[in-house]
Amino acid sequence: MPSPLQKNKHPNLISLTTINPDGSHYILHPADVSGRFTFFRRIFGILLIAVYVLLPWIPINGAPALFFDVEHRRFHIFGLTLLTQDLWVFFFLISGLGFSLFFLTALLGRLWCGWACPYTVFLEHVFRRIERWIDGDANSRRKLDAAPSSARKTIRRIVKQGLYILAAALIAHVFISYFVSLPRLYEFMREGPLQHGATFTIISALTAVLWFCFAWFREQFCIILCPYGRIQSALTDEETVVIGYDEKRGEPRGKATDPNAGACIDCHRCVQVCPTGIDIRNGLQMECIGCAACIDACDDIMRKVNRPTGLVRYDSTKGLAGEKRRILRPRIWLYAGMGMIGFLALGFTAFHKAKPVFAEVSRMRGAPFYVDPTVVRNHYQLRLLNKRNQPVTFEVSLEDAPEGFTLSGIGESLTLNAHAEASRPMIIINDLAQYSGPKELTLKIKAQPGDATITQKIKFLGPNPNQLNNK
Repeated sequence: MPSPLQKNKHPNLISLTTINPDGSHYILHPADVSGRFTFFRRIFGILLIAVYVLLPWIPINGAPALFFDVEHRRFHIFGLTLLTQDLWVFFFLISGLGFSLFFLTALLGRLWCGWACPYTVFLEHVFRRIERWIDGDANSRRKLDAAPSSARKTIRRIVKQGLYILAAALIAHVFISYFVSLPRLYEFMREGPLQHGATFTIISALTAVLWFCFAWFREQFCIILCPYGRIQSALTDEETVVIGYDEKRGEPRGKATDPNAGACIDCHRCVQVCPTGIDIRNGLQMECIGCAACIDACDDIMRKVNRPTGLVRYDSTKGLAGEKRRILRPRIWLYAGMGMIGFLALGFTAFHKAKPVFAEVSRMRGAPFYVDPTVVRNHYQLRLLNKRNQPVTFEVSLEDAPEGFTLSGIGESLTLNAHAEASRPMIIINDLAQYSGPKELTLKIKAQPGDATITQKIKFLGPNPNQLNNK
């Protein structure tokens, strides 16, 4: 018996399956499927969710593995601490990730969308699991939608939506913990929403958005809003490995008992399991997210009718047409090379530029210099930051300064606790008898333990020596 999807809304290449002729949302109920790709995809999805939940719990160098401390303008990334002025390093990270995604798309199509995209992972492995647990399989869900209102239907709807809201709230809280840390988030929750209105508002808004997307909007986000499906057309070609239908083997469609028919028995099982409502037999389409549900569904049917599997499979357009395939081609090498350059530049800058301590010298407000009877003085503000999870002692000195220059105001050393920050006034004095005009000096800041050293050029200003001599 054909499903309502087959009978009332058969996929085509003219209009989206998820939109009715009047513009309303056609609700899809993808059937569940089992198979090798579904199994590995589910394991991979659970692993990604576990990584998302556990990263804020894993400490590295005294901070969570991934923690964007916006309040203190410090960003902890797997043991590396960056300040706002270090954020230019993210350019190389984004470049590396961007070209890696280009590489993956040119090689394997929208594999990212079906296997690793956070939206797909949460939708398929959390919210659809809840729906199948409460409402049953696809046919049961369709019957429940069509059934008149009843106490049983209302209770199911309340329980399902309640679990949706709970799941959305948990996802939102974990997301916020990447910005305020788990201990502080727990304190916020204990103190109540009125004490932390901004955080509570953000979590509430995020929960509402997630609930709307996963409870109702669903696949429409991938089809209508996400630009990646449109970008893939510029990144893929006839050599890209995508999910496709072997038309030469499958056509003409017919019953399994028909000796003149192809391998496809037109069971529509590949349509029933598709989370975006397409018919893969119509060719590669923008809506396809590469989840491989149709592969497992078709292989299952082929085994039942004693025919070889692989009628729907991962293959390139050329491979499906029976032509010779070429996986490694110029664009693959180009994207891989650009991605490697981005990551190598990230590693180099992170290792050489993003030091475990930070020091910044700025001139104090007021006069650029002061002339006393015996000295010329310049006043500076020294800002020190310890990025480590242990106390650090800073020693500040002038390196190779000309005779007559003295550093004062900050003492011989300064100790900062873990992740502490301090600002201190600093004065550089030049004996008037040895003063010969403005000079460029080198300030050396050495941090122990670790022997991290920062050098910074500073300008020592003063009057024209000729004017002093005339006086």
